Amino acid sequence: MYVELNKSVTPEQTALRDQMHRFGVEVIRPAAIELDRLTADEVIAPGSRLWDVIRQAYQQGYHTRGFPPALGGAGLGPLESHIIGEEMGWASAGMSITLGVTAFPFSFAATAAAATGNKTLLDEIVMPYVNDKEGKYIGCWAITEPDHGSDTLLFGTEQFQTPDITFNVQARADGDDWLISGQKSAWVSNGTIATHACTFLTVDPSKGMNGGGVAVIPLDLPGVTKSPPLRKLGQRDLNQGEIFFDNVRIPKHYMLVDPEAYPRIIDNILAGANAGMSTTFTGLARAAFEEALAYTRERKQGGKPICEHQLVQDKLFQMFRKVEAARALSRAASLYNRQTMPPATEYSIAAKVQSTQIAFEVASDAIQLHGGYGLSQEFHVEKLFRDARASMIEDGANEVLGLAAARRIIDGYRI
Repeated sequence: MYVELNKSVTPEQTALRDQMHRFGVEVIRPAAIELDRLTADEVIAPGSRLWDVIRQAYQQGYHTRGFPPALGGAGLGPLESHIIGEEMGWASAGMSITLGVTAFPFSFAATAAAATGNKTLLDEIVMPYVNDKEGKYIGCWAITEPDHGSDTLLFGTEQFQTPDITFNVQARADGDDWLISGQKSAWVSNGTIATHACTFLTVDPSKGMNGGGVAVIPLDLPGVTKSPPLRKLGQRDLNQGEIFFDNVRIPKHYMLVDPEAYPRIIDNILAGANAGMSTTFTGLARAAFEEALAYTRERKQGGKPICEHQLVQDKLFQMFRKVEAARALSRAASLYNRQTMPPATEYSIAAKVQSTQIAFEVASDAIQLHGGYGLSQEFHVEKLFRDARASMIEDGANEVLGLAAARRIIDGYRI
């Protein structure tokens, strides 16, 4: 375990870290390794260990860690959330995302209900999730589309405002309801198992992406269909799939964000999502480093453990250095942006790009230190490498996120 350099971390926060680490060791990681070796359909089938992990996580209250105590949530602060998030990423990046994104539509609805005083939204959407101990209510973030991926995050750029570019999923007012039609792509995390979707869509196409909105949509409504789960290189324990909407009718109060608020909301979401990704993949990077360190202490070449060879020692130090740098920026950006409005989104983006790049580099180095064994499924670094590769594309390709951050830096960095 790493040395906690923050002297203000309390014994209670350390105990929380240790508790989450045990849950990762005993529950999440063994299940994730098993799920990784199944087909995509088997991962989500009845009796799969996926459901056992979700159920145990809900029973521990991990699904409500971001909800206030007034709603029955754990009410964890930014530091506690980061500590838990890193341990989840250490156990499995895919399962960390599964358990993280599940709260998204419900926490979004809770925020909207608090702002509007809409008790119906709390009763119908939020509280059934908060009170769930069996994993019956599962959320997804439905933003990615066949025609749109990372470009949906380029808030503030010229293309974000052109009416030629809108979401595939569109909302049309119909009396006191909204009618939702369109398609979300195969990369919707939890898309195949979710009961509710936090759906990003177009409300006013004349404004382009600036005319967007956000709706919470129960996925058992007439007109909703889903694809089979996607077969993938990495994060195979994270189910992903398409969602189709064909004139799906929702009440007006399920539209949580209108076009007037949408540009501001997308910036806040970008800051939070990228901070979360940086936390998860700091955990994966640490996992890869620890696998390499343990292996080099045991593996002997030239009459001694290979960790006694200088070339290996330098490699281990560089891996250690990168992991610590990833945690430092990830934690700083996460804590700042959880407590500051408007957020400094470019710092969350920098943290996501750095952590995912480091996770990939450290996992690659871990394979190199394992030699041929690193390519075998008998050793965990092989899975870590595949999972890390996906991270530089998901939740915004690192290159496109860099463009979004650059726009903010150019316009807002004071010299």
